[in-house]
Amino acid sequence: MKSQVPSRRQFVAQTAALTMAAGFPLIGRAQVKAIKIGVLHPVTGALAFSGSQCRIGAQLAIDDINAAGGIKSLGGAKLEALLGDAQSKPEVGAAEVEKMNEAGVSAIVGAYASAICLATTQAAAKYNIPHVVDVGVADSIVERGLKNTFRFGPGYTTAAHVAMNNLHILNKLAGNVAKSVMIIHEESLFGTGTAQLLARDLPALGFEVKEVVKHANPTRDFNNIVLRMKAVNPDIVIPANYYNEYALLVRTMQQQKFRPKAIYSVLGGAASSFKFLNEFPDAAKDIIDCNHWFNPKDKRALALRKRVEAMKVFFTYEVFCTYTATMLLADAIERARSARREDIVAALAASSFANHFMPYGATRFVNGQNQGAQPLMTQVQGGDIKVIFPKEYKEAEPVFPLPRA
Repeated sequence: MKSQVPSRRQFVAQTAALTMAAGFPLIGRAQVKAIKIGVLHPVTGALAFSGSQCRIGAQLAIDDINAAGGIKSLGGAKLEALLGDAQSKPEVGAAEVEKMNEAGVSAIVGAYASAICLATTQAAAKYNIPHVVDVGVADSIVERGLKNTFRFGPGYTTAAHVAMNNLHILNKLAGNVAKSVMIIHEESLFGTGTAQLLARDLPALGFEVKEVVKHANPTRDFNNIVLRMKAVNPDIVIPANYYNEYALLVRTMQQQKFRPKAIYSVLGGAASSFKFLNEFPDAAKDIIDCNHWFNPKDKRALALRKRVEAMKVFFTYEVFCTYTATMLLADAIERARSARREDIVAALAASSFANHFMPYGATRFVNGQNQGAQPLMTQVQGGDIKVIFPKEYKEAEPVFPLPRA
């Protein structure tokens, strides 16, 4: 007769099964591995403010995801941010991707500026690292056939066309009071590409483009450009610059007492910025901008704004763009049920992410570009930034042309 006493192997197996069935953790059981996410932005150099704002947005999203239980399809795995600094230089951004690859990141979110995003997405493509672009607007970022690259927000072609169409409508309603424009833009991909589109298409809408002026990054003196602006005397000034240069340009216009019929920005670096509004309220007054913006009627966006401002941080587009881009990535990892790069790329490509507060609807990527992404038109009114277009998000009627001082 065989012995009924179980072998040691049988005993261990039976005990493990009973323990798991009872809902108790096994002693020494392996914990779910954290999922490393590269958070890559220019947090030093000329773009340090915007890059630091992006980093805050990413970290807030990661905190929220982890606090809500992590990636549930992977047993509650937490996201772990691996921070990188592009130092406001594309080549440094690419080098940071190499480090992140060696560290075993599953994906990257970043990298704010278009020129840096071009470099980081290309570097990430070598290793098939999924790269979610948070802000970079140059359309060449998603026109190179890179299967790893996904941009949640709109590019500058979309933004420029929305801006021009709305300007045409505003001007028509005002009796076609504005007939000429002057474009002031920064020298990189973002500013140059935006300016070229505007200069090409505005004449067909009845606007004479009197002059297109390019400036370097950084530029610390706009006096000569504004003197030229006063000589040209355009009805509308259209800036396309990053924060520091935008703020200085508009302040110089105010100091030299040049007030056109409208300051009408396209992706203006400071025009839709609570920081600019807080620091230079008189210069910011009445500025119109076509830019990244949240749905002002979504309570989640308003709650995040309140939370960010409680941290003594301005709720700029860099914060909420990177916050939602990180949420998009987390959603893809959740659906992929995997931290493998190829699985996340496939999940992003098939994304229908709709649990966000941007005015995009459900996500649908074609060649890496979210087809529903759109900018909103805002104007500084009553000491706040209000949406003026389109009607489903409108908070205030536009003021156009500007009242004379």
